[in-house]
Amino acid sequence: MAHSRMSIFWVFAVPVVCVLFPAVVYGAAGDQARAQAAWMGVAYISAALAVGLACIASGFAVARIGSAAIGAVSEKPELIGRTLVIIGMAEGIAIYGLIIAIMILNKL
Repeated sequence: MAHSRMSIFWVFAVPVVCVLFPAVVYGAAGDQARAQAAWMGVAYISAALAVGLACIASGFAVARIGSAAIGAVSEKPELIGRTLVIIGMAEGIAIYGLIIAIMILNKL
């Protein structure tokens, strides 16, 4: 049991160290690579946060709007087109997060 816990620890610890402290990965490189590596980890984390938080917000919005839309359509079926448009706008939040992450990663 202890062996499997250590394996799981290393599976998660090594990528975290490489992302948070990229100077460890580029330790044998020159000063210019170390200076560049110092901010690369922060850029990767910010891109991940942009996508992750946008997807969480989009999921929350679609859950709230979707349940309200189903209630509205059950009472008045001709509202289906309007509700689909509003749900699509809520899903756009995730796409905006992805676009921001692509813009951040293109600066690397």
